[in-house]
Amino acid sequence: MENGSTFVQAFTILFREGLEAMLVIAALAAFLRRAGAPDRIAPIYMGALAAVVASLGTAWVFQVFYDGNHSDLFEAVVMVAAAILMFYMSGWMFVRQDPKAWQADLNRLAERALGAGTVLSLAGIAFLAVFREGAETILFLHALAKGGSGFDTALLSGLAVATVALAAMFVAMQWLAFRLPLRPMFVVTSAFLFLMGLRMIGQAFQEVQEQQLISYTTEGMPAFVSEWDLSNGSWEALGTQLAILFIAIVAGLLTLRRRGTDGPLPVASR
Repeated sequence: MENGSTFVQAFTILFREGLEAMLVIAALAAFLRRAGAPDRIAPIYMGALAAVVASLGTAWVFQVFYDGNHSDLFEAVVMVAAAILMFYMSGWMFVRQDPKAWQADLNRLAERALGAGTVLSLAGIAFLAVFREGAETILFLHALAKGGSGFDTALLSGLAVATVALAAMFVAMQWLAFRLPLRPMFVVTSAFLFLMGLRMIGQAFQEVQEQQLISYTTEGMPAFVSEWDLSNGSWEALGTQLAILFIAIVAGLLTLRRRGTDGPLPVASR
């Protein structure tokens, strides 16, 4: 019975903590493949791998110097940085969604549009998405192993099954991406990154509010906001998220209006 419990806990920890990061990486990889730049995927994977190494180092620091407790403020900073990059890439994809411009000369346009700065941004998103979850996951697993029989068969089996499940979801997203028309692929990926950025802003507020650096007001908050994980349940976080959403909507409408009057926006600009 204990082995079964360890298996379930190990699976849940890795799958839950890794799901969000995997979805981000899978979405970015699928986008690059559809954009005709599969050779630009390597920096994303390198960013994720670097985050794993950084997570191991950070987990060691927390374990040795902070008794295994992570820093709420450190997590908040990572979340805000990740959100900013996601908002940037979301807007970048939204502006470059015109399929005629991409399909006219896909390889050449991809080379121009996916310049070094854009690729570094994608790698940065991958790094922050994995790093945000990494150290916490390692600490959880370490605590689970320490409280049980170490990294035994049950724990390792749970991690292995979670890894396979995440890999299967990754492959499924790549398969689906190749069956979506180009414009919806751009729009869906843009919207996904934007929503992930909004979610991280809410989580960053949670971390800061736990340190009582920002007030936490919940009176009159609709229950579905927290139940649907739209925000952290405070008016401060929700107000900030709505303000960002309003700015994005206005910017999107202005972009569409400009495209309607001036023709398709250029795919890349030096």
